[in-house]
Parts: sequence; structure tokens; C-alpha cells
Amino acid sequence: MACSTAVNHSVLGLQRQIVGKRLSLLSLPAVTNLGGIPRRRRSCHVYAHLQPSVVSDDPKYGNKQVITITPRLYDYILTNVREPEILRQLREETANMRGSQMQVSPEQAQLLAMLVQILGAERCIEVGVYTGYSSLAIALVLPESGYLVACERDSKSLEVAKRYYKQAGVSHKVDVKHGLASDALKSLILNGESGSYDFAFVDADKRMNQEYFELLLQLVRTRGVIVIDNVLWHGKVADPLVNDARTVSIRNFNKNIMEDKRVSISMVDHKHHKIHISAGTVFVCLNYLFTSTIV
Repeated sequence: MACSTAVNHSVLGLQRQIVGKRLSLLSLPAVTNLGGIPRRRRSCHVYAHLQPSVVSDDPKYGNKQVITITPRLYDYILTNVREPEILRQLREETANMRGSQMQVSPEQAQLLAMLVQILGAERCIEVGVYTGYSSLAIALVLPESGYLVACERDSKSLEVAKRYYKQAGVSHKVDVKHGLASDALKSLILNGESGSYDFAFVDADKRMNQEYFELLLQLVRTRGVIVIDNVLWHGKVADPLVNDARTVSIRNFNKNIMEDKRVSISMVDHKHHKIHISAGTVFVCLNYLFTSTIV
């Protein structure tokens, strides 16, 4: 039987530590289903009836189960997400918009908000706002004196985001920067704000990840956290036959982060809201990569 596998998203986390200036980074990749006949020979067994697991007998994986997400399991996960009503409304409105696949999922936003709370963050940056789901989730958990710089170049989606910031009563916490994120970040640095931010989330042009990272490395404090989305890029980064500009840039970025002694890193799996169907099997997956800064 052909083996259908799903590649999860990854998160790259970035945390800065005091000794020698080191930062941590967190990154999130995209979802894909590699169903059908795999390009490389794999030994695995897919349980019948859409069971949410694939078991590999390759000893280098320690016989660990590779978990995929069926609609039933994902529904269960969503029942354990504390999604505020205002976020639900925004998610449902965004679902009818062009590019809705760019919106983070409820459980992902909950994770980002929890990271902000754990850090005790008061000053945050988001690069790539879209309609504001993740930035709103972050703003809702910031203290009243909290501050979130929200960078977005698309005016139409940004209008939706600003409308929901106002409805949620968090507009005073969000400083919207309309235009190129790199210009906005450089402006913050020139304004003397280096090392004054606790947390940053990047979900924007993948070819700009390295530049965003270097700029945020200056803005995020020691022991702060940076989260970067889409570092697995639908699994393409692991396929040597895929060499388009975005995939190559993400692959190079991941390699650079791996070798960057200024940061400590960790990559973890996380599920995603998209459903991919192949050979009669439905998979939902998402991966994340975390890094810490030590600069």
C-alpha cells in the first residue's frame, strides 16, 4: 500500500540570553500532504479508518509515532482552544477573503498569546499582520500599558485588522505600520528602540526572513523571543528537487540559523487548520521551529 505522509509546520523561536548577547528564535512552517507514492522509499503503516498516526519502523527515529491530524482529532483540539468571541468573528470573516489561508489557526494564536504571557511581555512586534488574527490575540493578553508594533503592507487587509482592534478595545495598544516591514524595523532602530522589545512574530515574505531576523535581533532584548512562520514551507525545504526562490531562501535561512551561535534553537511540531486530501486520507499538520538569542 502506498504510504501517505504529512509534513507538519515548524516554529523557530528566538530567545536572547545575557551571556555574550544571545537571542532565541521561534519559527513556524507551512502544511502539506505528500500523499501517493513517495519519492523516497519509506517503511510505514497507515492505520485504517483515518486513525491519526503513521508509524515508522526506521530505527533512526526510535520507532516513534508520526502523528497526523484527522478532522475528528482536529475538532477535538479546537474544543480545547479558548478562542475569544472577537477572534472567532474575525476568523470567520477572514475565511471569506482572498488569501484566507494566510491566517493563523486558533490553536496557533493561542500558543503565541501564551508565549507572550509566559515572557511577561509588554512590547511586541508583528511582521505580517494580514487581517490581524494573531496580532489581536497578542494584544488581548498584553497589559493595558502594552505596546504592539504591527507591520503590514496590504491596506485592504489592514483595514479589517484595525476595525477589529477597535471592536476589541485594544487599538491603544497597537501601533500600525503600513508599508514595508523592513523600513518600519529600521526606523525603530534609528529611533533608539534597540533591545526594548520582548517578543516578535514574523509571518511575511519568506525571502525576507534573514533580513527580518537581523533587524529583530537588534530590537528584541536579551532573553526575548522571536517566532518565525513557515520554515518547513509545505515540506519543500527537505526536497532537493525543489529549488524555487522562496524554498531556497527558507532553506538557506534555516541553515544560517542552525549555525548562528548568537541564538539557541528548537524545532517542534504543531497542527494546522488546513485539510489536505490524498488517496482517500485526510491530513492536517503544522510545524514550528524555536530559537533563543544569546547576544
